[in-house]
Amino acid sequence: MTTSTHPLVTEAHRLAAELLAPSAPRVDQDVVPAAHIEEIRRSGILGVSAPRESGGAGAPDGVAREVAEILAGGCCSTWFVQTQHHTPVRMLARAAPGLAVRERLLRPLATGELLAGIAYAHVRAHPRVPVRATADRGGVRFDGTVPWYTGWGLNDVMLLAGVTDSDEVVFAFADAREQPGLRASAPMRLVALTAARTVSLTLDGLRVPDEAVVLRTAREEFARVDLPRSTNTTPAVFGLAYAALDLLGATPAELEAADGLRARLDEVRHRAYRLADHAVPHEHLEERLALRARAYELLRAATTAAVVAGGGRATSVDSPAQRLAREAVFLLIQGQTAPVREAHLAALAAV
Repeated sequence: MTTSTHPLVTEAHRLAAELLAPSAPRVDQDVVPAAHIEEIRRSGILGVSAPRESGGAGAPDGVAREVAEILAGGCCSTWFVQTQHHTPVRMLARAAPGLAVRERLLRPLATGELLAGIAYAHVRAHPRVPVRATADRGGVRFDGTVPWYTGWGLNDVMLLAGVTDSDEVVFAFADAREQPGLRASAPMRLVALTAARTVSLTLDGLRVPDEAVVLRTAREEFARVDLPRSTNTTPAVFGLAYAALDLLGATPAELEAADGLRARLDEVRHRAYRLADHAVPHEHLEERLALRARAYELLRAATTAAVVAGGGRATSVDSPAQRLAREAVFLLIQGQTAPVREAHLAALAAV
């Protein structure tokens, strides 16, 4: 990975080395502790992409990506909880100045006073509509099921979305707690990242006031804007792969494998981030998808190499290699859309 002198990159390295990596085996078998989130709040990382005038760091996207890599490599479950926070912050930052919900929430989210989660991935399920939004007495009523919601019990607020009868997507903020019209399932047991406290949410007439709405947009426009985001490679893939390669090196064969994989990973990372920074987000979509599939291939190779090098020790539930391999499986489907799935399957078929 590149080494940046940005203060938040330094903070991320400190957190990963002193807190996240040492406790990752225990967290993996339990839950992300509130103390981890408190440390991230204090570090300023929750405001990495937030405007300076709102109390954030206003850091470049490259810094935000590097911070994400470091946190994911240290403890993927903790990374996954806090990464939900950055989308609501970005959406509020892009909202019109003076908008009620922006004035109320942007600064406390940018400074880390509040932690946000997201409940809108289901909008990508079109033509199915898992959550319906309906105008209701000066507000919006939400009905349906949010299949995945991460950070339950840790988040203060959630960014929730539903689709109206006129095919408009409504994004609004709600308190992240059980209340009339909102009920959470028991925490899900997953192959990895169970610690991230993921639940499903049943919405039965959850009402939020119009003042809590941050965006209304046509579903087709949402899909258009969302497409380049979903085709880019998530930094966590690189963070996990580098963490796996760091476990190698005890023998000449391990060192040779690590050096070869790291060189290929560096190249894909450079190309993927160059496209992520491209001035025209909707250009080079096929190349973005190909690089995403290639990054997953290298992640699989890196974590497999760590397991092979670990031998019998890698079968222990507290083995870092085994944990990283399971987390890699999780990342295969995290943020997955139909175009991403099809491109990835096509790449696998060509192997």
